[in-house]
Amino acid sequence: MNKPKIERPEESQPATALWSDRKKYVTINFKVQKPKDVQVDIQENKMTLICKNDTDDVIYNELYFFDAVNKNDSRERVYDRTICVLLRKVKPDFSWPRLQKDEARPNWIMVDFDNWRDWANEEDDGKEEFQKYAEMLNELSNKNKGVAPSMDDLSDSD
Repeated sequence: MNKPKIERPEESQPATALWSDRKKYVTINFKVQKPKDVQVDIQENKMTLICKNDTDDVIYNELYFFDAVNKNDSRERVYDRTICVLLRKVKPDFSWPRLQKDEARPNWIMVDFDNWRDWANEEDDGKEEFQKYAEMLNELSNKNKGVAPSMDDLSDSD
């Protein structure tokens, strides 16, 4: 049995994680203020994250995935307030009903509704339809629309 690359610290707290499911990948955004000493270990069926935040609290998250991911084609990126993880699915076009294998959801895992798409019910030509819509909006924004309406009749007291 392989020894884990990242061992669980005695005192730690989990970061809040927002996740979303896409056709070919799953994204997880861990909310950490000014993360430092970040270590992410992505395996086929699990991932581990450990780091420190801006107040030197130890952050530790461990996830056992709902389904397998391609660890060689999965990535993480560290930002000022977030650690973004992109997990490439081994089985693309297979919807994940939850992030973890276990049905019991920890309170630190939440669905990222801003990035969620119900792609399982989309048709394959959805991209083409989206592209036509984007082009139409672009054409409309480039045309002379006349004078902008006055908004004098709106008040702040409503």
